[in-house]
Amino acid sequence: MFSSSEVFAVQILLHSSVYGPSLLLSSVLPDQAWLDHHSRSLGFFIDGKFVHLAERRSLSVLDSKGGQVCGVLCAEEADVSQCAASAVSAFKSWSLLSCYQRAKVLLRSVQRRSTELLRVDRSSHDLPVLFFVVFFYRGLRRSDTPSLSSFPGVVAVVTSDDSSVYSLMLKVVPALAMGNAVIVVPGRSVAPPALLLAQLFSGAGLPAGVLNVLTGSDVTLGVNVAQNPSICYVTYSGSKPDGLALVQASAGMGVPVSVSPCVGATCPFIIFESADINSAVDEVIEAAFKKKSEVHWVLCVQESVCDNVVDRLKLRLAGLKCVSLQSEADRSLVDTAVQEAQQQGATLIQSCSAPPSGPLYPPTVLCGAAPASPCVVSPAPGPLLPLMTFRCHKEAVAVGNHSPHGLAASIWTEDLTLALETAKNLSVGSVWVNSHSVVDPCLPVCAHKDGGSCTDGGQEGLYQFLRPSVSSLPIRSSAVPLDYSKFGTEESPAVIPDPASSPPSYLQFVGGKACKSVSGCSVAVQSPGGGGGVLGLCPEGGRKDVRNAVEAALKVQPGWQKKTPSARALSLHALVKGVEAKRQDLATSLHTQTGVSMDEAEKEVELSITRLALWAAYCDKVQGGSLPMPKSGSALSFPEALGVVGVVLPDESPLLSMVTLLGAAIASGNAVVMVPSQKHPLPTIAFIQVLQSSDLPAGLVNVVTGRRDQLTVALANHSVIRSIWYWGSAEGCRYLQYTCTRPLKTLRLVSQEGQDEGVDWTQASPSFLEDLWRNAVQWKSVWIPTA
Repeated sequence: MFSSSEVFAVQILLHSSVYGPSLLLSSVLPDQAWLDHHSRSLGFFIDGKFVHLAERRSLSVLDSKGGQVCGVLCAEEADVSQCAASAVSAFKSWSLLSCYQRAKVLLRSVQRRSTELLRVDRSSHDLPVLFFVVFFYRGLRRSDTPSLSSFPGVVAVVTSDDSSVYSLMLKVVPALAMGNAVIVVPGRSVAPPALLLAQLFSGAGLPAGVLNVLTGSDVTLGVNVAQNPSICYVTYSGSKPDGLALVQASAGMGVPVSVSPCVGATCPFIIFESADINSAVDEVIEAAFKKKSEVHWVLCVQESVCDNVVDRLKLRLAGLKCVSLQSEADRSLVDTAVQEAQQQGATLIQSCSAPPSGPLYPPTVLCGAAPASPCVVSPAPGPLLPLMTFRCHKEAVAVGNHSPHGLAASIWTEDLTLALETAKNLSVGSVWVNSHSVVDPCLPVCAHKDGGSCTDGGQEGLYQFLRPSVSSLPIRSSAVPLDYSKFGTEESPAVIPDPASSPPSYLQFVGGKACKSVSGCSVAVQSPGGGGGVLGLCPEGGRKDVRNAVEAALKVQPGWQKKTPSARALSLHALVKGVEAKRQDLATSLHTQTGVSMDEAEKEVELSITRLALWAAYCDKVQGGSLPMPKSGSALSFPEALGVVGVVLPDESPLLSMVTLLGAAIASGNAVVMVPSQKHPLPTIAFIQVLQSSDLPAGLVNVVTGRRDQLTVALANHSVIRSIWYWGSAEGCRYLQYTCTRPLKTLRLVSQEGQDEGVDWTQASPSFLEDLWRNAVQWKSVWIPTA
């Protein structure tokens, strides 16, 4: 049973989080009685109980006014090992429970206190949002994801100091629901609520060791946890700098790391002339100044109503008090941002004059801020609201897409057609129409562009905690020293073909045309087994070839994405016919390149035809739809293409693996830049003939040949490429994980050194194909209130 202090503490925590991520968890601290019960010194939560170690260093948790709330311990390597051992032991029993048994435990964690939660939440008939997170995911089972039913094992959930309860729960609860054991590594100020939640789950019957909490000083503890060989997956939520540090520090360890940098993003608040101006202004004041928000809002107003909006802003700002900043350093940053904005022509609207010094600053609107102004691109941590104008719908979309983050947007208009068209064209993961900061566990949260590498929330949020049933876990290894600046620069030994043999010269495929490389150099294609014979010469592509291919892909990808799914399916079916027409040539290239018999080569061609036809069927079969919302309103969720995808192809089954990956990418609306297997490039080069005769838009599929490492570097350093699928060396995997952080790319990394990911390319496993499709899309949710 729970003590009265624990019940009261969780009531405060849950009720304070009704607004979801708009309220920082650092302001949601357990009540005094609960802290006093623990002597205001919180230990680790391992194996279902608190562990207090006197010899561990202690850190203070401060409230918003700088007062000390409690102390938390700093975990060391021995604590990480103990925690991981407990999680591994608990995972074995927890994962064997039926879905119904796990659901009962999760639901019991909040169901016993539903009456108290309803009594606290007097504003509506709904339970608090955190209750719905547990309630939603307790009902999703492995049967809801039939083809992706294997468990990773022990999952590490890492958060920063400024993360929210909602962001934490969107990762912890689905991980538990899918049968994983979880180790939470919260930021310092997030630690008390995380420890309280772990205690409450344990008290509700969660087996000891299934949910553990380790505390520390910074993200370094998350890196130490990721290094433990028992950890199968690491997922992060919080500020972007800490997330990128975690990704780079764990590069080369063989553990997948996903990042949701939900803190500090810049989000547009768009007001059209057809909006209810009074409501829009009230809500932007609420979002920007009255709530402690994880995001920075940028107000975008149509020129025809700008004066009206500014007048109403002045009325609403009058009387607002100064906002407390976290430190004097933040005050300095705010002063600098305001001065730079004024120098660039912005004018100020303030509720009162700014104090000459101190960590206080009045709510401020920066009218006429330039899109390139620092207050828009990298806002200071203070109550600043930049205001920009636009003339038409296209300009509104352009201004809204100016931010590199792609997290969310708020659209205000009474024209539903205009709202939906704008929502479709904005490169953001969440769109709120005539509302803002609405959260619900059935809505997927998937930031676009440079905003993250995973999806949280909704049924889509389950898949990061699953893997295809046909795959094995990545091989864990210690990070081998790697000079990132020299990767891909080593010259391969030149192979001089015998002039008498006259090996044929092949071309690559860029922008719909067969061409030589920009450098004019070639690399030799070795005969099967590396016996010394040269089968031909391929262009040695480099950075400029990749640049040209990406430019061609970028031109046609938006149009390809806008095509109806049935139109894309017809183009893929036409591609299937092209493969059938070139069946003999493709089989010969496989036989010549790999040394397999003609019968086996013909069989691989036949499987490739079947696989492409399967992807054509996928085009119009897997789509989003409306979501059941407990609140008044409607919600839509649908997948969108990533953009331009770079694919470094595997050595095994060179034709079949190529069409499998190509089909997954273009069926979902992406454009592709492919790098053929350095060992077996001829089947992909032979496939160029099929592409030339197809009706695919020129530039949608590009093939750049050459040395794998050199082209991998070119793909990694191109800012437009949104995702990279890589089959190659362990060093290449580590290089990509370390490098693809600015901007942040989604990665699918497979080391071919003693591991083939358990994939038999000849088998059309539904789990593997669905996993590929989900790697090729990003999700968007649109919330439309009805009242």
